Amino acid sequence: MARPREFDADAALDAAIGIFREHGFEGTSAQMLVDAMGIGRQSLYNSFGDKWQLYRSAVRRYGEAERAAHIEALRSGPRAIDGIEAMLRRVVDTAAQPCLGTSSICEFGTSRPDLVEERAPLARAIRSAVVDRIREAQSEGGIPRGLDPEAIADFLIASFVGIRVAARGGADMTALTSLADLTLRALR
Repeated sequence: MARPREFDADAALDAAIGIFREHGFEGTSAQMLVDAMGIGRQSLYNSFGDKWQLYRSAVRRYGEAERAAHIEALRSGPRAIDGIEAMLRRVVDTAAQPCLGTSSICEFGTSRPDLVEERAPLARAIRSAVVDRIREAQSEGGIPRGLDPEAIADFLIASFVGIRVAARGGADMTALTSLADLTLRALR
């Protein structure tokens, strides 16, 4: 009896993330996944379940990494507004790479409750960190106190998504940077 080939599950999941980022759930075939992941079809099913379970795992892993990177950028800089700007610049700098979080929302919206369960805690964590940093920026004078921190956070997150969608649609770095500049100007 042949011994199953061992593989790095994290590396295989990262490869699946790359395929799902580029092609979405519906546009990704099982063959595309096994080719990218470097594993056999049976190993894929044994380790990750069906394609939908793999997709949910990919969205979770991708979302956790994005949350950590966003929060790290948000906390950088000597002033809170600097951290907000760093987070916005990070979105611009990475916008050429498809965002699995944004594409999963575009592809499924809220039609799949199990997927919403994967995204919701990550989105809440990012939004909460943004709101906290906005309040800090208001206390430092970087953002006017009269603006609602919750509304500003929603505006910033919508701007992030808009920048990513614009990039996916072919906007160049100059256009993306202009969008970020206008977003920052709206805060002041």
